[in-house]
Amino acid sequence: MLDETIDNLKEDIIKTTQELIKIPSVYSKSNDKEKPFGENVNSALEYILDLGKKLGFRTKNIDGYCGYIEFGEGSELLGIIGHLDVVPEGTGWTFPPFSGTISDGKIFGRGAIDDKGPVVSSLYAMKAVMDNYKLNKRVRLIIGLNEENDWKCIDYYKSHEEAPTVSFSPDADFPCIYAEKSILSCYIKENYKNNKIKIRDIDCNNNALNVVPKFCSLILEIDEQELNINNLIKTLKDLIKKHDFEIDIYKLSNTEVKLTSYGVGAHAAHPDLGINAISRLLFILSLTFEKYKCNLELLDFFKKYINTEYNGKSLGIYCEDESGNLTINVGDFYIDNDVIKIGMNLRIPINTPISDIENTFKNLCNNYSNLHFETTSTEDFLYVPKDNKLVQTLCRIFNKETNSNAEPIAIGGATYARAFKNCISFGPNFPGHKDMCHQTDEFIEINTLILACKIYAKAILELGK
Repeated sequence: MLDETIDNLKEDIIKTTQELIKIPSVYSKSNDKEKPFGENVNSALEYILDLGKKLGFRTKNIDGYCGYIEFGEGSELLGIIGHLDVVPEGTGWTFPPFSGTISDGKIFGRGAIDDKGPVVSSLYAMKAVMDNYKLNKRVRLIIGLNEENDWKCIDYYKSHEEAPTVSFSPDADFPCIYAEKSILSCYIKENYKNNKIKIRDIDCNNNALNVVPKFCSLILEIDEQELNINNLIKTLKDLIKKHDFEIDIYKLSNTEVKLTSYGVGAHAAHPDLGINAISRLLFILSLTFEKYKCNLELLDFFKKYINTEYNGKSLGIYCEDESGNLTINVGDFYIDNDVIKIGMNLRIPINTPISDIENTFKNLCNNYSNLHFETTSTEDFLYVPKDNKLVQTLCRIFNKETNSNAEPIAIGGATYARAFKNCISFGPNFPGHKDMCHQTDEFIEINTLILACKIYAKAILELGK
């Protein structure tokens, strides 16, 4: 009955996903108290709440910070936690990133898999259950708007609304996720003093710390009394060729040269799947500054302890457990008011305290006279034992619907499952499928969108009994 209902809703599911993708719901600063995350993010919330009303649900806009769509009766609350904000579009798309283009059985666009498509699947799964069954719990789709930044949306929800009794988040992978690593976002900074080579006009294309950067450019300006621009360019070209990096060099004048580094974007939880444009440029700069005896401690620190390593071995803090190993993504590089900074996003195995990693960085920085370590945000790990009833139930439903025998998994990503107790992530990415979250040409397969909807409907029915 549920499958047939969802098949009849297929065109609506596809169209709704496309319409949501067309709203460029990237966070922007706002002075409007009713739209705290910007006009476009608010438009996405209004669209989904209006649709929820049309489908027959109860809805609520919670002061522009978040919203919910709900049906059913009862004292207990089954929550489904999703978000409509997206990371910046990036560059190099085959189709416009906010077009919702369909090609080769896929819907392309920023947010297709993270998290607009899954939110739509969840909404129509609720519709299928509501129209066919009576539950003894309320079912509430909680819609966040600031997940890609600092979760102010979910913090606001928790301080103003009821927490679910049990919940899942369609924000990661099937069959389900029982463990998520801790996260540390941080910067190493140095008071910048001009050398005979000066760095300026750094542009990382507004890259987010939790994204492997695919672009970084800057200008090097030299002191003509100390250096010859052609000699510098030859040094740069030789180093770039030796290391086989994709970095372009443009001579702007007899004192200026522009470097543009290109990489491959990926989620910071899987930095090995990308090519880090910032890291490669920093490495070339570190070797160049070393050759010309330009003292910039930040570059020396990078070369010694971070470089292109992803797993922390160069820091001397390699750690690994059932949730995986330590990973590092250099996601930002900039100069602000004569302070030069490198920003990083680390995913830390669940058995390693975040403070251990922070202390390691601080101790390493103490070996330099002018380096400072700064933590900007942390997120504690999530761990729900594999034998937990919620984990077992969701895993069983997935395996039954897909005729598989998959086991619960651990990831480096942070999902909305961390928002509440007794909550884990559940889809929509299938085992063996490429994770397009935060990547160029992000997409969701239409078959995945519909099958996920059917799986979510079965989960809502069983958990809502």
